[in-house]
Amino acid sequence: MSATALLYTFRRCPYAIRARMAIAASGIKVDEHEVALRDKPASMLATSSKGTVPVLVLSSGEVIEESLDIMRWALAQHDPYDWLRDLPQSLSLIERNDREFKPLLDAYKYPERHRLGDAQPDPLAHRESARPFLSDLTSRIQAHGFLISHQSRLADVAIMPFVRQFAAVDPTWWASKPYPALADWLARWLADSIFELIMTKRVPSVDAR
Repeated sequence: MSATALLYTFRRCPYAIRARMAIAASGIKVDEHEVALRDKPASMLATSSKGTVPVLVLSSGEVIEESLDIMRWALAQHDPYDWLRDLPQSLSLIERNDREFKPLLDAYKYPERHRLGDAQPDPLAHRESARPFLSDLTSRIQAHGFLISHQSRLADVAIMPFVRQFAAVDPTWWASKPYPALADWLARWLADSIFELIMTKRVPSVDAR
C-alpha cells in the first residue's frame, strides 16, 4: 500500500468537491482516483460498500466514507483558512443543506424522477420550494459577507458545491440574480484559486490499489 492516502472522487459531484476543497486547503497530498460512475472500480466497491464518492483510504488502511468527515479530517491536520472556527454553527447549517436543500436540488434538476402520479414534472415548483433555504443563505451573506461569519467557514465550503449545482440547472434564470448576494458569493468561490485547482479535469483511472 502506498504511503499516500487515496481519494476516490468524481469531478462534478458536490460531495466530492467539498472534500477536495478541504484536502487542497490543508495542503495534504492524496492520490486522486477519478471514478467513472457507470463503471465504478472494483477496488472502491471492495473498500466501501456505499458505492458512492467520495471515499478516502488513509495510508493506515482506515477508510473515511463521508464527505464531511473527510473535510474535518483534512482540516484537523492543517487549517490555514480557519474554516473549522465556529464549527457548531457550520455543522447545523450543513445539516440543513444536506437534509432539506439537497432533495429539493435533486427534484429541480431531475423533475422527471420526482413526479407525483400522472402529474407532469414541474421543475419550477421544486425551484420555488428551495426559496426559504436560499433566502436564508442570502440573508446570512448580506449580514456577514459569508454564511456564518465575516470570513469563510466550513459551511461556506461545504454548501457552495450544492448552490453551484442549483445555479447550473437554469443559468439564464440564475444570471438574472434572483438572489444577488448569494450569486455574488458563489461567483467569488468559483473564481477562488483552490476551487479552480480541484476542478482540473482528470481521465478516470482504470482502477486503484
